[in-house]
Amino acid sequence: MYYYPEPSFSDTISASSSLIWTIVSLVIAIIGGICVYFLVIKPNRKMSNHFLEKAKIFFNFGNMLIEDILKIAYLILTIFITLSSISLISTNFFGFIFTLILGNLGLRIIFELCLINIMIWKNTNEINKKIQK
Repeated sequence: MYYYPEPSFSDTISASSSLIWTIVSLVIAIIGGICVYFLVIKPNRKMSNHFLEKAKIFFNFGNMLIEDILKIAYLILTIFITLSSISLISTNFFGFIFTLILGNLGLRIIFELCLINIMIWKNTNEINKKIQK
């Protein structure tokens, strides 16, 4: 009938070493995260090292990367929708027009809603900085 191999000793060692490595990496990540928080993020002073200053801005989310990522994703998806709508010309002209116009319009609305949230965060952050001064 069917042959089902029995688990071997090496399978057990592989599974247990994988579990051990997962636990060790979790402990190291917790210790490293706490150290980075108290050594880089928490101090309210200016860092003497340029790299540490950039790391502090990065870990404090001073520069939001999501805005640039959303803009690039919007451009990629706009080009994709436009090019894929061209394939509809020969089969369904109204489908082509619908996809070309409403597809790009819908995509634009979705991305604008996402970017509005980021703009609200930026404005709130600026107001907060002015109030703290």
